[in-house]
Amino acid sequence: MKLLVSACLGGRACRYDGSSRGIPLVRELIDCGTAFPICPEVEGGLTTPRPACEIVGGTGVDVLQGQARVINKDGVDVSAEFRKGAEESLKMAKEVGATAAILCERSPSCGVKMIHDGTFCGRLQPGMGVTGAVLALAGIEPISSDDPDLRERVLACRQGDGSSVPGQCH
Repeated sequence: MKLLVSACLGGRACRYDGSSRGIPLVRELIDCGTAFPICPEVEGGLTTPRPACEIVGGTGVDVLQGQARVINKDGVDVSAEFRKGAEESLKMAKEVGATAAILCERSPSCGVKMIHDGTFCGRLQPGMGVTGAVLALAGIEPISSDDPDLRERVLACRQGDGSSVPGQCH
């Protein structure tokens, strides 16, 4: 099984504040060559660091339908950059044959189950980010970085297709 992963989860310092959210399992998958890191926001043309962004008026699906916008903390509409980054992520997923993606929860790009509510007050709402929505609509399973069964889910998928398991790279 090939996976797309949020680059920040692999340790790349590409989050809005220049930090990462490294998860050892994700780093292991990248090192094994079965996970491919991408930062949709950087691929969409945004810099690191950058002002925090949130989806205003809905979720990632709503952004794709033109019913919501991604706005940064300075009030600038960056919806086009988020859509471009999502499309680049989908393109990469198709190129590498990814069937699932481990994505950084709460991100306006990569959120799977929860995203910030657009008020910049730290409140969350149910919904996917823009990239999470694009991948899901294309049939690529989004997996939350916060999934308590993340390791077991990845191991089960990889053992089911005969791939090596993390910690057993060749």
